[in-house]
This record gives sequence, C-alpha cells and structure tokens, in this order.
Amino acid sequence: MLSYQHIYHAGNLADVQKHALLAWMLTYLTQKDKPISYIETHAGRGLYDLGSDEAVKTGEAAAGVERVENRFAADHPYRQRLAEVRAQWGPMAYPGSPLVAGLCLREQDRLHLAELHPQEVRALRENLALWEPHIEQKDGFEFALSLTPPLPRRGLMLVDPSYEVKADYDYIPGFVQNIARKWNVGVLVLWYPILAGHPQADMLRALKAAFPDGFCHEVRFPPARDGHRMIGSGLFIVNPPYGIEAAAAEVSRVIGA
Repeated sequence: MLSYQHIYHAGNLADVQKHALLAWMLTYLTQKDKPISYIETHAGRGLYDLGSDEAVKTGEAAAGVERVENRFAADHPYRQRLAEVRAQWGPMAYPGSPLVAGLCLREQDRLHLAELHPQEVRALRENLALWEPHIEQKDGFEFALSLTPPLPRRGLMLVDPSYEVKADYDYIPGFVQNIARKWNVGVLVLWYPILAGHPQADMLRALKAAFPDGFCHEVRFPPARDGHRMIGSGLFIVNPPYGIEAAAAEVSRVIGA
C-alpha cells in the first residue's frame, strides 16, 4: 500500500514502545565485539519533523514522546538516540526506527532497509546517507526473505507493516516461521497495533503456538482521538535477548505512568 504516511503518527506511544525496546535490544547486541545485521521491512523515511502540519494535526506526538520521554532514565538508549537526533537535526526532529538503528550500530555492522513508497525511499536515502545502508524500493516481506540468512548471521529483523493490507494478519505467522527457519539465530521483532475489535488476535495465537518461547509485550493507551481504533501496541519477539523482560517492564512503566 502506498497511502500510509507515518508522519501523522511519528512519536506516538506505539513508536515510543517500539523504538525504546529496539534501541535497548540493539545496544545489547552490540556489546559483543562481533558484527551484526539489521534488517527492516517497512522503513519509512527514517526522520520526521514533529513540528510539521501533519504531526501537529493528529497530536499523537504531543500525547506520546513529548509527554513521556523524561520518564526514561537519562542513560536509556532511547533517550540517548533522541538527544543525538535533535543535536544534529533540530529540537523537533524525531527518528524513525531506521535512524534509531543506524545510531546504535557500529562501522562493522550492516543495515538493510526496504520501503515501497517512492517519496519515502528518496527521503530515506537522504536521511540515512551517513550510514551508507543497503536500501531497496521493494515489498518488505519479499526483501526480508531474499536477504535471510544474512551475513553477518548475528542480528535483528524488525517487521513493522502498517497493516492497512488486512491480509497481513493472515500472512505474517507463516512469514515469521519461514524467516526463523532460514535464520534461526536472528532476533525477529514483529510490531503490531492493538485495535478495537482485535483483528490481531488470530495472528498472535498462531505466533504463540509456533514460538512458545517467544516474548510478547503489549502496552495500552487511550485512542488518539474520537473514532481512532488503536488502543495499544505490541511486539512479538522470536529469540528474545537476555534481559528483555526487565527492559519491557520499564517501557510499560513509562507509558502507563
């Protein structure tokens, strides 16, 4: 789908959950002096202006990162990434997950990004140019399957579609199982919205049955506006890193406080 524009939702509480735990996981993985691969299936533009008309119109950032950021410890990897982005791009700049990843990775690591929207791809190439990532304008699921298993084999994949294509809920359990078979050492992170009506329920049941040792973290929050269906955000993680439970509990505290 080419209609989704994340600028309207950048910095909301779903982003806070996803980016805070992503920054923590990548910081954990890069503690070892071994290279890693980072793969992202639906990258977006990588950098957002929370002062833009689109972001201000929805008010999601104001109810999200702008409200809860200071509840994180000053040395939390997420707060560190936010500070680095603002120092370089200005006080209203907000990093998407590709930029969060780029700031966490080292010279020996590899960054692979897919995005289908031509306008977003152009912006992504410009915003991430410093890291010289591998970027393709391609369906993210096809991209991920073509890359796995990556070299280096240690690493993390973030799967975060918009779910505007409702068939994604049916497709994703099989997709994640396929990726896990090809890349059994990879940390596989699936983001999903928690929506009124719970269209994600069958997908989660299938994932939990396929990966009984997987880790599921969910946060709940009020709808951003009248009629908005998203009432929370979730991550399902295959091969979860050691310590993820405590890191997730901290995110729950911050968002729920």
